[in-house]
Amino acid sequence: MNQVSDRLAALAPSQTLAMSQKSNELKAQGVDVINLSVGEPDFNTPQHIKEAAKKAIDDNFSFYSPVPGYMDLRKAICAKLKNENGLDFTPEQIVVSNGAKQSICNTILALINPGDEVILPAPYWVSYVEMVKLAEGTNVIVETGIEQDFKMTAAQLEAAITPRTKMLILCSPSNPTGSVYSQDELKALAEVLERHPGIFVIADEIYEHINYVGAHQSIAQFPALRDRVVIINGVSKGYAMTGWRIGFIAAPLWIAKACNKLQGQYTSGASSIAQKAAAAAFAGDQSCVETMRQAFERRRNLVVGLAKEIPGLKVNNPQGAFYLFPEIGYYLGKADGEREIKTSSDLAMYILEVGHVATVAGDAFGAPNYLRLSYATSEENITEAMRRMKEVLARLK
Repeated sequence: MNQVSDRLAALAPSQTLAMSQKSNELKAQGVDVINLSVGEPDFNTPQHIKEAAKKAIDDNFSFYSPVPGYMDLRKAICAKLKNENGLDFTPEQIVVSNGAKQSICNTILALINPGDEVILPAPYWVSYVEMVKLAEGTNVIVETGIEQDFKMTAAQLEAAITPRTKMLILCSPSNPTGSVYSQDELKALAEVLERHPGIFVIADEIYEHINYVGAHQSIAQFPALRDRVVIINGVSKGYAMTGWRIGFIAAPLWIAKACNKLQGQYTSGASSIAQKAAAAAFAGDQSCVETMRQAFERRRNLVVGLAKEIPGLKVNNPQGAFYLFPEIGYYLGKADGEREIKTSSDLAMYILEVGHVATVAGDAFGAPNYLRLSYATSEENITEAMRRMKEVLARLK
């Protein structure tokens, strides 16, 4: 009998990747689909970073890399954390992985036992829930809505904590909402966590550089939490390097050692050439990051303005990342004569098949009355995509 393990059977497939695949199938049939489902910058990797990778090939960096990453990269990450975030780490506290996704999974698998509770503010990034399941932990979902800018309050955090709580996963700037926690909001959460010394925090800061409110704030800045926060970051979003697959943790030494041990058994070190490129990204000229950030801010302003012109969409003004997360409850229960829209998944499929715009249903992120739109595409594409959406949504009565 062909039967996968219970562990695998419990996992849901990634709905963001599924939507991307569906839109690619339509494109292959010759349909002009505008893809607002993918969470990756549409920019090319900056030239000086590519040159560093070419040099690494010529210099024969073609052998196994150390499991936690090359020392020059880990030192560059420590310098970044010191210069940009005011945080002191040693290279021994850094573990470089095959993308920030592996960094998160390593940390969860290193800390969570069966039955441990993990607090997740919803909307959440799709893979958090599944990684906790993989570790046999229990997800505790805290609902946040557009009226509170999708940010969990200190009171909500306090109410969710039980004797079994082991971890909080916090993503700021957020995927899927683009929300950014302010220093005051993080301080309020930190004060709750201070009273509960057994709780660890994963601070997913992969969108740190795509931020429209000024300096990034990390929950790791509060001294009382320093021994319990694991920072997750990488090069994918800020440097347009999604395919290079380089992420890292900055963690208390014992957690870094645990993740090193785990990674040593199932993937070993990340790509040697990609690591050399990442070292150039962190140590080199940062003007490319600001150029891309400014482009994303212009696109944010454009997509928010156009979305507000669509009747029935509730829209906030996201302060980071490159996502808009409109509330679409107005359209649930409506129909165009042939199709009835019962869920956000129905609506996303309708917009794709009739309007030829790919989005992702909010169900995937624990927010069933929402859609995620990625504006990591040209202003021309954004304008046309929103025109199409406005047109097809107007057919629903």
